[in-house]
Amino acid sequence: MKQLFVFALAVCISLMGNYSQAQEQKKDKAVYKESKNEFFDSIQTSIADFNKKEKKPKMRLAVDLTGIKLPKSVSEFKLQWYNEPVSQGNSGMCWCYAATSFYESEIFRLQKRKVKISELHTVYWEYVEKAKRFVKERGSSTFGQGSQSAAVVRIWKRYGAVPAEAYTGLKPGQIFHGHDEMFGEMQNYLNGLKASNAWNEEAAIATIKSILNHHIGEPPATVIVDGKLITPKEYFEKYVNLKFDDYIEYMSFMKYPYFEKAEYEVPDNWWHGKEYYNVPLEDYMKILKSAVRKGLTVCIGGDVSEPGYDAHNEIAIIPSFDIPSAFIDENARQFRFDNKSSDDDHGIHLVGYREIDGKDWYLIKDSGSGSRNGPNKGYYFYHEDYVKLKMLTFMVHRDAASDVIPIRKNQQEKK
Repeated sequence: MKQLFVFALAVCISLMGNYSQAQEQKKDKAVYKESKNEFFDSIQTSIADFNKKEKKPKMRLAVDLTGIKLPKSVSEFKLQWYNEPVSQGNSGMCWCYAATSFYESEIFRLQKRKVKISELHTVYWEYVEKAKRFVKERGSSTFGQGSQSAAVVRIWKRYGAVPAEAYTGLKPGQIFHGHDEMFGEMQNYLNGLKASNAWNEEAAIATIKSILNHHIGEPPATVIVDGKLITPKEYFEKYVNLKFDDYIEYMSFMKYPYFEKAEYEVPDNWWHGKEYYNVPLEDYMKILKSAVRKGLTVCIGGDVSEPGYDAHNEIAIIPSFDIPSAFIDENARQFRFDNKSSDDDHGIHLVGYREIDGKDWYLIKDSGSGSRNGPNKGYYFYHEDYVKLKMLTFMVHRDAASDVIPIRKNQQEKK
């Protein structure tokens, strides 16, 4: 019996040893997995739902379009050549998109070449120039996301231009531009300089470039075009190659002498450019009408926040409850500019026209998000009354005014 007990004990010890050895040899593996607590999530959701305030729809005064004869399609318009609409995303780059598109159309009209020029290259260097002025003027110069169409050529002459594919300003996988964070960093930095009175221009511009490089990338020093390595300045000189003295910025304001150049007094004209040729409103509209009938496109800008501005119907009109058509004149236009109900909101490209009941409608190519809510993505239809009252400036080739300005100027001088 004792021998049997000893044998059993030995067997147990042997088995325990083997078990221990097996346990020591086994290795557990680690993995990453999503951390979940569904019940806690449901608590958070319940609390948020309980505390959530009722969200009321955002309402705005708008014109009732019922019964009004309106354009419905891009195909109804007489068009000139232009590159297809491109979204500016969430950014203040409308000025650059509009002017760049305009010059692309001019290159095709005059040279029969189709080019697509990078807007972001221009925007990058415009921010640099804004920052330089901000530092030089000790914080008194405007530093914003917006600018004017006149800035595009000024930047091109200094920094050149590049094809769109050479510099997109987008990171891999990014579809839309979003500049709020980038602009906020630059604005906070410059405001910090102002608060501390630290006006070292070299250091300031290096930091601004660093912020831009992080968000939209560093612009290329050279690009390959037609198999040749060239600089942005060479691309501007050889591939853009327009006579920029042939392009005139028009405005119509009572406060300035007519037929003279003056400053367009809005914040986005941050360099206080005086290149705007001021003409009577009658001539302003005659030049525009002449331009579209001569096969020209127009870079135009102004106010886009009226009751007659409807993104889903792609329409811009002046309703009679605002002001009857017959009363739209220089006085009404100046009154709205002075009381800030007409503002410098947006830059666009006018690429076509048609007449309905003796009035012009203009086809507008628009990079803004509002133009993508209707069936014609990237477009609006502007009535001529809307342009007459609310569009504050436009740029066009001097040929548009060849049979308008000399005659009217001579008449004005004889009075």
